[in-house]
Parts: sequence; structure tokens; C-alpha cells
Amino acid sequence: MGKRVALTGNEAIAFAMRQIDPDVVAAYPITPQTDIVQYFSSFVADGEVKTEFVTVESEHSAMSATLGASAAGCRAMTATSSNGLALMWEVVYITASFRLPVVMPVVNRALSAPINIHCDHSDSMGARDSGWIQLYSENAQEAYDNVIQALRIAEHADVRLPVMVCSDGFIISHSMQNLELLEDEKVKAFIGEYKSDYYLLDVDNPLTMGALDLYDFYFEHKRQQAEAMVNAKRVILDVGKEFGLLSGREYGFFEKYRLDDAEIALVVMGSTAGTAKAAVNQLREQGIRAGLLKLRVFRPFPHEELKATLSGLKAVAVMDRAESFSTLGGPLFTELRSALYGEPGAPPVVDHIYGLGGRDIGVEDIIWIYEDLQGIAEKGTLRAPVNYLGVRE
Repeated sequence: MGKRVALTGNEAIAFAMRQIDPDVVAAYPITPQTDIVQYFSSFVADGEVKTEFVTVESEHSAMSATLGASAAGCRAMTATSSNGLALMWEVVYITASFRLPVVMPVVNRALSAPINIHCDHSDSMGARDSGWIQLYSENAQEAYDNVIQALRIAEHADVRLPVMVCSDGFIISHSMQNLELLEDEKVKAFIGEYKSDYYLLDVDNPLTMGALDLYDFYFEHKRQQAEAMVNAKRVILDVGKEFGLLSGREYGFFEKYRLDDAEIALVVMGSTAGTAKAAVNQLREQGIRAGLLKLRVFRPFPHEELKATLSGLKAVAVMDRAESFSTLGGPLFTELRSALYGEPGAPPVVDHIYGLGGRDIGVEDIIWIYEDLQGIAEKGTLRAPVNYLGVRE
């Protein structure tokens, strides 16, 4: 058994990074991520890891240095939030396109402007089509577990894609929570040694990275990335099962909470799932057959599995902590509704955009969504497909 401790989410992520002991970490501070690299830098200073810690002048440089280290054959990591991720944008895409298995904790924070340091998912959702795998965490335990699994997923020979491990700013990053840490030697055995098949410093097998790639080969390279994302689905499940044997905590694409006999259900990502579980419990005590699906993996989007799980329900609500400005709803809603489109027995789906800039969400707010779902289930029609929960209008 592991060790029971109380840590903040950022401490838990930094502890996982200490156990991983990557070859290179390049990072720049930004609220609310700063604690991760600050804690990790103390492990470097105290000689607890062998990591080369690179301090840089910006997040763009942080991702550039991380990319360079990974391309040279190193196990490389960084971390960021919000505007820092936005400043990395160019290199975020390049890292995925080079098929480099970088792991990056992203502590979710609203994008400017206006300047806001609190949680929503606009930063990572903005990068949803960059070619990175995206895992979302409900609490500090999941953030810790996801970082460890992310190494195995990213470095798998059939994947070789970078992974973002997302956790909600301040709600997870700075709140103290109970969790179980694995023993160092078990983590080391689980992740194994990393050896890149193709790297810049292999003088016996020279290669070129960053060459001009026009219409003659560019399309094929993008198709290879797409196929790697398909492969990632199988690898994510395999790694999740193996991690379950190690820790007693098995992971898949999503968690079903009181969903098997539910008539109405909510789909949500991140820390709000914990609040939603409390709402489900209250409604169950009243005889209302409410359920919850907490999505862990947003990229690759598990559309077939979601379709099989949600079809047959009377009504489904999605909670989006990001505005896509498409006028069709938030990112999770549009992808889920697309997955269900044309499916026999597919339920009506309604979107609730909430919590932008860190606005609080309570149990009573989520109970209201379920009550609205009951009306949709009875009538079979939506009052409005996209709603803004808790905004002053």
C-alpha cells in the first residue's frame, strides 16, 4: 500500500514529477501553476532528482527548450497555465507534430482579457486541436495518478504524442486534499526507462527535424498524427488497467456515477464532478433517477464509448467551463452532440456554460440543471440548447 498524505494538487503533481525524475524540466512561473515548478526546483536543489532544471525567460522558451530536450532523446516535462499556454502556442503544435512524448501539467485558468487568475477551461480547450492528448482531473489524487500514467501513454511506441494533464486552478492546485502516494520504486518500475527510437544526438543514424514539408508529404504526416491519436485510445485503457493493478485505482475514458439505472444524466469534466456527485446523491434520496458521467479523456474524444453509454437516457445535460464562441455551445457539448447525432434512441442534449473566470458553482445550481432535465425528459423538447448558468443577464 502507498502512503496516505495531505497535499495540495500542485504539490501532488510536483511529487509525481520527483518520482518520475525526468531528464529535463524547463519552465517559467505563472499563477496558479507556479507552485509545481517551485516545489520541483527544491527537489533539484536538494539533490533528490538528477533532472536538469532549465530556467527560461518565457513560456514560449520553456516549451522550446522542452521540445529540444525531447528531440535530443531526453524524457522532458514542463508545466503552465492560461496565458502561458497561449504564449507557447507555436511550439505546442510543433511538439505534437514532431511526435515528441512531452508531458505537461496544465493548471486551468481563464485566458485574458480581462486579466483573471481563476479557473475555467478556456486555456486547454483552446489547444484541443493541437494534437496533444488531454486528461482532466477531478482532484489531487487524480492529478497525481494522471501524471504518472501520462508518461506511459505518451512514450508508447504506437502513440508518441505529448500529453496535457489538466487540473482546475486553485480548486485543485491550492486546496489541501487527502491522497495516496505510491512508493518511489513502484513508480520507477511502472514508467520504466525511456529510450527514444529516433533522436537528434544519435550520430550513427542522423536525422533532420524541422525541414520544409510542403504538399508532397505534409498531408501524410498529419494522417500519421491522426492515426496515433486513434491508437492512443487503446493505450490509455491498457495503461489505466495496469495502473489499477498497481494502485487499486483503475482509470478509463470516463467514470460513471450512479448511471446504470439513471433516466437523466449530467456530463462534466474536472473538479465540478465532485459537486455534481453530491447533487446526484441528494436527488437519489428523493427518488429521482439522476446519474453522472465524469469525462477524463477529452483527446482522443471517446465518441463510440460515450454513445454506447448515454444512448437510451431520457435527457442529458453538458456542463462546459469554456465558451467556444461558435454560437453552438461549448466544446464538450458540440463534440458530444455530434457523437450522438443520428444514433437511434439518442437523448436530447442541452448545454450549460458555467464557472467562467472562476465563478462558483454549488450543489443547488446543479440540482437546478437536473430539475430542468426532468422537464426536458417529460416534454422531449429543449427550452434553449445553450444556457449560461449563474451569469447576470
